[in-house]
Amino acid sequence: MTSGNLTSAEEDVLDEIESENIDFLRLQFTDILGTVKNVSVPARQAEKAFTDGIYFDGSSIEGFVRIQESDMRLVPDPETFAVLPWKQDEEGASARMICDVYNTSTGEPFEGDPRRVLKDALERADEMGYTVNAAPEPEFFMFEEDEDGRATTDTADHGGYFDLAPKDLASDVRRDIIFGLEDMGFEIEASHHEVARGQYEINFEYDDALSTADNVATFRTVVRAIAAEHDLHATFMPKPIPKINGSGMHTHLSLMTEDGDNAFHDDDDEFNLSDTAHSFLAGILEHAPAITAIANPTVNSYKRLVPGYEAPVYVAWSDRNRSALVRKPAARVPAASRIELRSPDPSCNPYLALAVMIHAGLDGVQQDLEAPDPVRENIYEFDEAKRDEYGIDTLPSNLGEAVEALEADEAIYSALGEHIGPKFVEAKRQEFEDYLVDVSDWELDRYLETF
Repeated sequence: MTSGNLTSAEEDVLDEIESENIDFLRLQFTDILGTVKNVSVPARQAEKAFTDGIYFDGSSIEGFVRIQESDMRLVPDPETFAVLPWKQDEEGASARMICDVYNTSTGEPFEGDPRRVLKDALERADEMGYTVNAAPEPEFFMFEEDEDGRATTDTADHGGYFDLAPKDLASDVRRDIIFGLEDMGFEIEASHHEVARGQYEINFEYDDALSTADNVATFRTVVRAIAAEHDLHATFMPKPIPKINGSGMHTHLSLMTEDGDNAFHDDDDEFNLSDTAHSFLAGILEHAPAITAIANPTVNSYKRLVPGYEAPVYVAWSDRNRSALVRKPAARVPAASRIELRSPDPSCNPYLALAVMIHAGLDGVQQDLEAPDPVRENIYEFDEAKRDEYGIDTLPSNLGEAVEALEADEAIYSALGEHIGPKFVEAKRQEFEDYLVDVSDWELDRYLETF
């Protein structure tokens, strides 16, 4: 029996829990740094989770609250219910729901919840008459484990871009990952071996921005869990192996009008992009340095953002080549007109990354910014004088520069909110300072016996 206070979606979840014989619910959320956290409760607590929420100690979560204000409440989103395609130890069948975090003292949404920050960005878009669609392309590596179960950097295969077996020895693992994702409701569009050995990409269908962020968080969890079942370690670290391509998360974006039309399409434009699309693109370029701190949030991210490895470094856009920061992909139908931001990597918090991209683009639309002309040459071949001639700036070269750019950009920094902005900057500044005082193996190998 239910209380009668549930929505139809919540009722459907309770029915599915019963029909699928679910034993445990994993209530998931992310911390500020994008790490997925979960509280596991018996499935019989599902109705209580919907009506009252589930309380937890927020002081134990990175960047959430201080010890004296630690009680937080998780409220599950029934639209995110999915049965997990693997079993956790001896728990039996489990399902997950993604949650919004609430402040128990005020009853209001917690301003430090990254999912809330993305919802704020989507509310801004809604007020302007738009919904936001997004599609990421998260890349990852799979490595062998040693005899103690620890990750190595020995790749699971020696294949290359679009290679097939026998070079791509991890194809069976990738197949199981795809089946697991599909069991959780993903619509998989494509899967292939990426450029580097041991590197893969699985693309899922374009969706609204909130569902997309939820999907990225879920995707990383599923990939790691199923790889582990095959004694492999999957990592979304941007650059785990030096001197080869790193892992990106190219992100496609478009706006839809209230009538369901693609606000980015214009048949009469040379590039089939509307004035709205050009202004949105201009906003992305304008705020690119600040976006970089969120979309490329680790010290290691900047080992990927260097010329020569297909990662974008220069703030420009193109309809032809992939050396620019933003690309306008070819679109077979008007509904597919979109832009592709190529700088993000899969270590980012997907909620915060999409939020700042959206705010940047909308800022461009509201200010009626004009996009520069596209650059059709290979920018990697430009010298500094030619880049100056074209007015092409460079992305921050390290995490410290990116954090400075974030703090200096009022539009993007304020979009994170009064809680997440300072907490994120504090955490990332400390990370960069720790990096600066560390001594790497590269330095020891190069200098220890030389000097």
